Amino acid sequence: MQYRNLGNSGVKVSNLCLGAMTFGEADEKSFMHNVGADVATSYAVLDRAVAAGINFIDSADVYGQDGLSERVLGDWMAERGKRNELVIATKFRFTMPGQGDANKSGASRYRIVKCVEDSLRRLKTDRIDLYQIHMQDITTPEEETLRALDDLVSAGKLLYIGCSNYAAYRLADALWISRVNSFAKFITLQAQYSLVVRDLEREHVPLCRTHNLGILPWSPLAGGFLSGKYRKGEAPPAGTRMAQWKTRWAGYDNERNWKILAALDGVAKEIGASASQTALAWLLAKPTVSSVIFGARDVAQVDDNIGAASLVLTPAQVKALDDASAFDVGYPYQFIGQIQERW
Repeated sequence: MQYRNLGNSGVKVSNLCLGAMTFGEADEKSFMHNVGADVATSYAVLDRAVAAGINFIDSADVYGQDGLSERVLGDWMAERGKRNELVIATKFRFTMPGQGDANKSGASRYRIVKCVEDSLRRLKTDRIDLYQIHMQDITTPEEETLRALDDLVSAGKLLYIGCSNYAAYRLADALWISRVNSFAKFITLQAQYSLVVRDLEREHVPLCRTHNLGILPWSPLAGGFLSGKYRKGEAPPAGTRMAQWKTRWAGYDNERNWKILAALDGVAKEIGASASQTALAWLLAKPTVSSVIFGARDVAQVDDNIGAASLVLTPAQVKALDDASAFDVGYPYQFIGQIQERW
């Protein structure tokens, strides 16, 4: 396992982060129903990941239902005595039960204080190492959110803060507000990023590079599409996420994505790695990435994914994957690029 600074902080995290979305078998009320892992399997996944050197685990209050993922992780840390060996990240923002109809979601000061206390209780810990707003809240002033988070950092309940699923303009505003008010500032951006979904490269990647934010890609295998399980013209294998998430599968079934898979398979064979390892290694080659978040439903998936931690692609291999996954950057980015080259 290799370790990198978490954004512009001094804390070191493994370059692969174990995503806790699958922890605990959620009931039919949860979007993770039938695609998660029971408690025993979740414990085995955690044991294997930590034994391999992963020290970074990412959860959220809405994973499972009613904090199921956080509860499983908290119980495991208490039983194994591992809390002080790990960097624990979690998130808030989306709807949680038991918070009334009017304030059951959002990023107000009123709600943040409760969400932090609830997560601390479920995780059985006295602090959260990285606390992230799961998505910007357009109904709450960013200054209110940042001031509340800053107070909780000062109280020692949060060590670092980050954001997820933010528009670039909102992230830029947040960084400015923190700077001029001397608030704790975001050190990371957790965002969807993969060979299939590269939209982040238009504005977020340059913004994070300029301000030294570490990017934490989620869904780096595009919901499993880049795992090597899927083939053009064939139905998704039974038991896979795509077999259950039919709408998402329909969105992935297009010529660009099959071209990406063909290139991915080619590079994987060239280096003697699996498709999923190669897709993760492509992200690890991006200079703004601090750690790549992967999920695992069983120990075998952990074993496959951790092989990417020390896998280094050549510049030619990165370019081959870049070219195969090229996307329409649109206006004004394409215009700027064309004029820049000519003038």
